[in-house]
Amino acid sequence: MTGGWAADVLLGGIIALGASVQRLTGMGFALVAVPALVLLLGPAEGVVLANCAAGVISAVGLVDGWREVRPAAMVPLVLAAACTVPAGSWTAARLPEPVLLVGMGVLVSAAVLLVMRGARVPALRGVRGAVAAGAAGGFMNSSAGVGGPAVSLYAVNAGWTVREFVPNAQFYGVVVNAFSVAANGVPRLAPPVWLLAGAALAAGTVIGKALGERVPERRARQLVLALALAGGLTTLGKGLWGL
Repeated sequence: MTGGWAADVLLGGIIALGASVQRLTGMGFALVAVPALVLLLGPAEGVVLANCAAGVISAVGLVDGWREVRPAAMVPLVLAAACTVPAGSWTAARLPEPVLLVGMGVLVSAAVLLVMRGARVPALRGVRGAVAAGAAGGFMNSSAGVGGPAVSLYAVNAGWTVREFVPNAQFYGVVVNAFSVAANGVPRLAPPVWLLAGAALAAGTVIGKALGERVPERRARQLVLALALAGGLTTLGKGLWGL
């Protein structure tokens, strides 16, 4: 449950914003939504709701792009993620909330900064790189709800174009979020809140598609990363305040 109608409206707005940026840029739902959901619902509920919503929005995006998925790259990524998702869930379940908030804030902020820089890491190339990125992404996704940046860094080092990255990232999002939901369970929300979340997800998808025809992709990605960095730093600050 959330904390009343105002919190429910805020929850819907967060999900709609995350869905719109995901549809607009092919990435960003978790980066934008997780810090806000964690602050609104708490770390455990915020992460699992983000896992559910990100999995759905990735599945919707994959409908048109599944033919572009690269199995040779995705198989080691998702298998490695499957191995580390339980470890992420175990870790998150045992940390005090302030420590978990600090960890989430650090992970989100560091991931955003690495993606902004387009970091080149030789270890993130080839099959070995896919395994490393998948393992890191699985752990981060189940513990903090943000597994996408690891795949983004792998794509940068593999030399993928945006056109190549989007369907593969969506495939990864479907599979890894399914693993994470299986490990963490689903959030305890009232049926009306679930309906609100579904409506917000649909509305955000429509808005993102409409904006995609008007907003340059580079500018949209910069906005997503700026919002994500602000959210990560806010989460970090709240965690430090609670220590």
